[in-house]
Amino acid sequence: MHIPDGYLSPQTAVPFLALMVPVWGVAVKKVKENLKKREVPVLAIGAAFSFTIMMFNLPIPGGSSAHAVGAVLLAILLGPWSACIGVSIALIIQALVFNDGGIMAIGANCFNMGVIMPFVGYYCYRLVKGNADVTSGRALVAAAIAGYVGLNFAALFTGLEFGSQYHLFQAADGTPLYFPFPIKVAVAAMMSEHMLLAGPVEALVTALGLGFVSKNYPELISKKYMKIGNGKWGVESHV
Repeated sequence: MHIPDGYLSPQTAVPFLALMVPVWGVAVKKVKENLKKREVPVLAIGAAFSFTIMMFNLPIPGGSSAHAVGAVLLAILLGPWSACIGVSIALIIQALVFNDGGIMAIGANCFNMGVIMPFVGYYCYRLVKGNADVTSGRALVAAAIAGYVGLNFAALFTGLEFGSQYHLFQAADGTPLYFPFPIKVAVAAMMSEHMLLAGPVEALVTALGLGFVSKNYPELISKKYMKIGNGKWGVESHV
């Protein structure tokens, strides 16, 4: 899902980077307000985990790749703003040190995997889980669904960004200046790989990760649940 350099025009890449600057600012503010000191190492471990699993790439025709991310698991444990910071750090290090994802495309990659994926996945998890206990089977199913949905939304946005370049930026003779395939090809390639391969892996990683944490370190997630009236339990907001 990493977008390499040369596949997005400067007219596309620069605005994405400009967009992410205030997003990172809000994320840092939210993390400072909501994240406890004892949870900071968890964020660091989550960023390292995301970095590691993103390094296992399956090439996709057209120049991108399919892989798990771990953003939804981090969002469930610490909130989507924390996931935004953790995943963005992993993506920036990958681009600058390992040339995995373009430097000019850092903004777009962080938007897709550090904003779209954790926020979509987090609210999908809350919707499916409902008032069920965080250690219940329903919560694990919700985590799996959220991981799958979040990853594929990120893949969809990536495909749209790729394919739009073909239609928007061409030479006088019609030769594409950046990404060489139209939207329908880009989206089909991205979605097929992520829906069939990377998506199920992301679902498994998210469910197993949540199951492990809820069983062995329940204090990390139990505080996010509180009574909201009439004896019901709800989820404390991270937004």
